[in-house]
Amino acid sequence: MIDAHKRQLRLGEILVNKGVTTLDQIEIALTEQRDSKEHLGKILVRLGFATDAIIRDVIGGVIGQESIELNTVVADAEAVHMIPKEMARRLRVLPLTYNSQRQILTLAMADIFNVVALDQINTHLGGNVEVALVLAGEAEIEKSIDQFYGFELSVDGILHEIETGEIDYQSLDTELDEYSQPVVRLVNALLVDAVKRNASDIHFEPEEGFLRFRYRIDGVLRQVRSLHKNYWSAIAVRLKVMSGIDIAETRAPQDGRIFLSLSGRPIDFRVSTLPTVHGENIVLRVLDRHKGIVSFDQLGLKEEAQNMLKLMVARPEGMILVTGPTGSGKTTTLYSILNYLNTESVNIMTLEDPVEYAMTMIRQTSVNDAVRLDFASGIRSLMRQDPDIILVGEIRDEDTASMAFRAAMTGHQVFSTLHTNSALGAIPRLRDIGVKPDILAGNIIGIIAQRLVRSLCEFCKKPHALDALECNLLGLKITDKQQAIYTANACVACDQQGYKGRIALQETVYFDADIDELIAREGTQRDLLRMALSKGFKPLAEVGVSCVLDGATSLEEMSRVIDLTARIKTH
Repeated sequence: MIDAHKRQLRLGEILVNKGVTTLDQIEIALTEQRDSKEHLGKILVRLGFATDAIIRDVIGGVIGQESIELNTVVADAEAVHMIPKEMARRLRVLPLTYNSQRQILTLAMADIFNVVALDQINTHLGGNVEVALVLAGEAEIEKSIDQFYGFELSVDGILHEIETGEIDYQSLDTELDEYSQPVVRLVNALLVDAVKRNASDIHFEPEEGFLRFRYRIDGVLRQVRSLHKNYWSAIAVRLKVMSGIDIAETRAPQDGRIFLSLSGRPIDFRVSTLPTVHGENIVLRVLDRHKGIVSFDQLGLKEEAQNMLKLMVARPEGMILVTGPTGSGKTTTLYSILNYLNTESVNIMTLEDPVEYAMTMIRQTSVNDAVRLDFASGIRSLMRQDPDIILVGEIRDEDTASMAFRAAMTGHQVFSTLHTNSALGAIPRLRDIGVKPDILAGNIIGIIAQRLVRSLCEFCKKPHALDALECNLLGLKITDKQQAIYTANACVACDQQGYKGRIALQETVYFDADIDELIAREGTQRDLLRMALSKGFKPLAEVGVSCVLDGATSLEEMSRVIDLTARIKTH
């Protein structure tokens, strides 16, 4: 039995006593609760005052109750069948495991003091099964119910409904009883499916006679379905309505945004339409704050790279640049750095194109061509707002670079991105833009070049014997051919892809007095590389090879992302 005093202890008091939130934040959440009637913990998470995991762990520690992270749980079919989906969603419980020998059903629950819910569950089970409880976050439970039980209606079932009935196009732009329209449910089901499969982009691509759906998962496009072109008009109208763009305009590109709550958490979709010869092509960028804003530990960097990053952000002034191609995780890295630095003692301001994830206590601004707010003029305005740290979305031209470096020279930490192939390649790129060498020297803290590679599935990856060329690429001797590396296979856990998730690879140049002096003397890129190597710099190819030898990814995947041909030694 749980101590009665602990049972009555309020969540707000616990969080304040533990230093997780302040009394002011609890008062704000309680004011919200009077209007919404939501659970206090859920409101605190929504406002950004605490995370679902922190609230779960704090409560679990205080009341002596075991807690669990549901993203590591594998569904137990027998347990899931014991609690209907409707009951699980209504009572916010998730069946985890069932021990048939001892007749114990383990349930994850957000509010383990909900006696009414427990009574209903015991009544449904007939009183013959003992219920064991573990504490879990409410958002995690809602997401896991979707994963364990599947959709309310399958995409195939909705398509059959559309085939046997007529589509009322006028009703697609109304919010009244929208779920009576199968096209509305079809679009929702496709978006939910993409989010559940961790897609970063959703492509709706009309061809001459059919419509192709593709998801970008772990950086690679994957076709998931094809439909007859007759469906496209209704789907396109629904997507435009949801994103707030003109449904009548089909000849000009348009941009919009969709805000939905899927899998128990808010998800944003950035929508882009483009006219093509076969109709409008629509691409949705999935912006999941839960995945886009992560801690240093969740970036997947090795300890050495983490320590270097922390050393760089500890310097009080100067510029840190993150370089790499589109989709290489530059924004995620920068948001993680800002999240690490985000305290009440500093004023962090950002200028982005556009703002991707809203962050608590950070003033975020989107560039806006309509009011002539570009990066250069935006930085000038930010400087009047007493910032300590400034994030500039991208350095594109001389004006932006000049203002960014001016901010770095006047005692601010400045973070930005640049499109170059390597960390040292940023120096000649900045020179081409028009930044003078004496400005570069002494004002750059460091430059990070980043790539994302897919991780091999831990359940099905298989060892692979090296041949002579592979030994050459990996820098091994022919006598080292016995050392095995791993290649992709296929299994249910990775959806037959051989890969699951991605890891970040970084090469980092930390600028000290020697490198600054070489830049001021306009040293060549070869001189800069030689100097950096003498100070322990590891190029991306070397970092990538290390991951291949560790078994984290395959040589084939590494070669797809990083050019390893320069490592081939000819004899």
